[in-house]
Amino acid sequence: MSSADAFLQRLGLRYPIMQAPMAGVSTPALAAAVTEAGGLGALGVGALCVDRAREQIHAARELSTGPINVNLFCHRAAARDAGREVAWLEHLAPHFAEFGARPPDELREIYRSFVGHDEMLEMLCMERPAVVSFHFGLPGREVVQRLRAAGCMTLACVTSLEEAERAESEGVDALVAQGIEAGGHRGVFEPRLDDGIGTLALVRLLVARTRRPVIAAGGIMDGASIDAVLRLGAVAAQLGTAFILCPESAADAAYRERLKGASTHHTCITTAISGRPARGLVNRLHGIADGVELPDYPLVYDASKALHAAARAVGNHDFAPHWAGQGAPLARELPAASLVGKLVEEMQESQRREV
Repeated sequence: MSSADAFLQRLGLRYPIMQAPMAGVSTPALAAAVTEAGGLGALGVGALCVDRAREQIHAARELSTGPINVNLFCHRAAARDAGREVAWLEHLAPHFAEFGARPPDELREIYRSFVGHDEMLEMLCMERPAVVSFHFGLPGREVVQRLRAAGCMTLACVTSLEEAERAESEGVDALVAQGIEAGGHRGVFEPRLDDGIGTLALVRLLVARTRRPVIAAGGIMDGASIDAVLRLGAVAAQLGTAFILCPESAADAAYRERLKGASTHHTCITTAISGRPARGLVNRLHGIADGVELPDYPLVYDASKALHAAARAVGNHDFAPHWAGQGAPLARELPAASLVGKLVEEMQESQRREV
């Protein structure tokens, strides 16, 4: 049995297709639809409290009895710097004023890290989702072992060999190799140490140098690309941007319209939206931090979300965080189950051409 077949069999998947967690965009309906179609659906709960995360898991289970991936953020706590925070809010004040608003009086850590979050860990050990995955780092060996003991497969998003080796040493079951092409937040453990490795090179590097199954992520939008990463040794492909236009996603109308327009040909990585590097469709936020020292993640995100809310209240979406990968022009507007079916058809056609 191949490593890919063993991975699929362990999770009960029919196809090597995984939906990226995409906090704020993924929904129980999207996750369940992907799982019911034979892939692995996912919930991004890193921005949620324990009760809301539990509700999302229960909602997905009402729609599917299959496996679901529950994703957590493992970022380090923000280092507070009052000077930087005040300067950033003052820098944003003229932009708020465009919409008759003021920036918040202070910045908040709007997302709690899973590192040291015992209540979230207890909930996961009780609910026992099939997969628990980590972004921005790792929760620690003991947490990984507790989740595995509860029956959860554990995945870690990694962007380099060094991160992969650390994840392997802490007992994680499989590695999500996130290339620089991927939309949304880079999974780098340390934002200032990013080698910017592409998906294909990273997959080959990790397949050759680690002992864990490798899942390819970044720039993958169709079945031919899935087939390509499988031939490079990946056991599955994780797709995010490909699922944003599905009716089951939580993307709003403005996000959907931009993802169907010419702006998809120009994505860029910026730290100005959240304080961590993330790739999305270019808007006014992407150049807003030029010459300014930013506060830490997620403090920056607190301010940019407030600015977006002020602009959106008057019908302006110039400050919306529209995450998208480099393959965004290939996005298709299909129900999730239909998209999975199309991906499988394309993958199988690509495989037939190789024979």
